[in-house]
Amino acid sequence: MRPRRPVHRRIRPGTSVAVRVTAWAAALIGGALVALLVALCSSDDSQPSGFKPSDVLSVASGGETTAFNTTRNAFSLPLRNLTTEERRTFQVGDSFFTQNWVAAPASTVARDGLGPTFNAQSCSSCHALDGRARPPLGADDPERGLLLQLSLPEKFRSLYAPDSPIGSPVPDPVYGAQLQDRAILGVSAEGVLLITYTEIHGTYADGEPYTLLQPSYEVIDLAFGPLHDAIMTSPRIAPAVFGVGLLEAISEADIRAQADPDDLDGDGISGRVNIVWDQAKGAYVLGRFGWKATAPTVRQQAAGAFHADIGITSSLFAGQNCPEAQTACAGAPDGGDRPGEPEVPDERLDQVAFYNLTLAPAAARGYPERKRGAELFFAAGCHRCHTPRYATGDYPIAALSGQTILPYTDLLLHDMGEGLADGRPVFDASGREWRTPPLWGIGLFEVVSGHIRLLHDGRARGVAEAILWHGGEGEASREAFRTMSAEDREALIEFIKSL
Repeated sequence: MRPRRPVHRRIRPGTSVAVRVTAWAAALIGGALVALLVALCSSDDSQPSGFKPSDVLSVASGGETTAFNTTRNAFSLPLRNLTTEERRTFQVGDSFFTQNWVAAPASTVARDGLGPTFNAQSCSSCHALDGRARPPLGADDPERGLLLQLSLPEKFRSLYAPDSPIGSPVPDPVYGAQLQDRAILGVSAEGVLLITYTEIHGTYADGEPYTLLQPSYEVIDLAFGPLHDAIMTSPRIAPAVFGVGLLEAISEADIRAQADPDDLDGDGISGRVNIVWDQAKGAYVLGRFGWKATAPTVRQQAAGAFHADIGITSSLFAGQNCPEAQTACAGAPDGGDRPGEPEVPDERLDQVAFYNLTLAPAAARGYPERKRGAELFFAAGCHRCHTPRYATGDYPIAALSGQTILPYTDLLLHDMGEGLADGRPVFDASGREWRTPPLWGIGLFEVVSGHIRLLHDGRARGVAEAILWHGGEGEASREAFRTMSAEDREALIEFIKSL
């Protein structure tokens, strides 16, 4: 383990594979048109600095990888430039991402090992059609995709997690690192998460009122007694999973070049990298995935979700998620092809990771009518965190290399103010900091997922509410938006929804 670094702190099941193949075939039509649209990207591959709105109006969000599709399958298509063999691997990974896992023992040993406690039965239970989840609408809502993460302050590490990497979450000794609200037969689910909302009323500068929803969380029906007195909790919505391979292909140097932890340029934006534990390397590296940039790679993010959300072990996260007090959980049979080995072998984990890595970002829409909104986006300073453009570097999957992309994220941590704070630090991310989420595809969320609930816990009911929740480093941009005319606010929102 490393010594502690100084930290700068500023106090639905998816569509079937057969249907998707049809969508992929349709998406391959019109190669000449795609080439023309890709050519609209700026030929300047320099990293983000001094952008103008005209630099980012291309529709080819993922360069040559871009999917030109606006149907419910918009997020489920492979990179356009994959080889035939890579497309076969993509389809295999898709099947393991989409299909339900079952409790062991079962005849389907390739998919058994669910639980013993869990939150979802498949990856697509939360990331339906590879899109974004929403919070449940009530106690009887079966929607999956909002999880409650649990941890204790660092001072409890020596007592409850002495061998874990410094900065990683210290689990509750009875309930672990995540509340499991479901379980296999004969095992008790851990508890039930209740969400209530309080309305917060505000007014735009022109007098138009708005209402925000402030969520509160309560865990009831705890099966093994109360949570630890010092418990820290954080709700997390499952994000969309397309385009992540392109984000992984951005060089570390280009991400670090955007960081300004001490705000030396005086613009009020102090993006910081999160340095996290890489399970495969056994070392601390730069984090880029997850709501607080806690995962260094898509493969580790997938393995972590298998373990924490579905209860499936892997070579990266071995051992069932069964704290000592949960004896029935610990006594449940393991799944998998061979006793004593991970329930998802490395080959299958790699196939699922490949599938995630090669999901294409959807093309932007509305060019060139969205120019005014782009100008307002820049004028409000939104681009300082939602960095529009990067060029990817060399990557083992050749299709991801050398692409000019428009993800609208810097992959850095930013203090977003007390209103969005969860009070739960993870590695170098404080309880007020969040990774800038990508904006590409946001206008298709409603088409794909049937809603546009935004932010880390889905509290925002659209783009305007998400902006109005910005505090801390985002406060100046929020106020720029709040004081715009109604016409300009609408233009900015429409630009963001066109990405």
